[in-house]
Amino acid sequence: MRTSQKGIDLIKSCEGLRLKSYQDSVGVWTIGYGTTRGVGPGMSITNEQAERMLMNDIARFEPELDKLAKVPLNQNQWDALMSFVYNLGAANLGSSTLLKLLNAKDYAAAADQFPRWNKAGGQVLAGLTKRRAAECAMFLGAA
Repeated sequence: MRTSQKGIDLIKSCEGLRLKSYQDSVGVWTIGYGTTRGVGPGMSITNEQAERMLMNDIARFEPELDKLAKVPLNQNQWDALMSFVYNLGAANLGSSTLLKLLNAKDYAAAADQFPRWNKAGGQVLAGLTKRRAAECAMFLGAA
């Protein structure tokens, strides 16, 4: 399965666009639409480079999500999980109760797990709370 435009738009809206590198809430150097790989202080990119980095990151995460999800997913579920993985990484999904419930085909209980992932550095962040709510809504087909 591939990430739809709706899923890409969710990631973009949650990540925001920054053309100069910055440190995120836990100190990770970030640029573009949340790209962290190979990013350091003082970097600048164009809109086109940010788009390319986003698509490269999604292409890197899609096979990882495909390996983790052992049950059928609809497009909304895939897109919501891709946003989650894009933000937190495949390893966090891989060790999560969310994935265990999903792979047990308990889709409703899996959806209930999204809001639990709203902390960074031990602090609840409003942006993550909003993102997880949007991902949950998309997963349930309400977005």
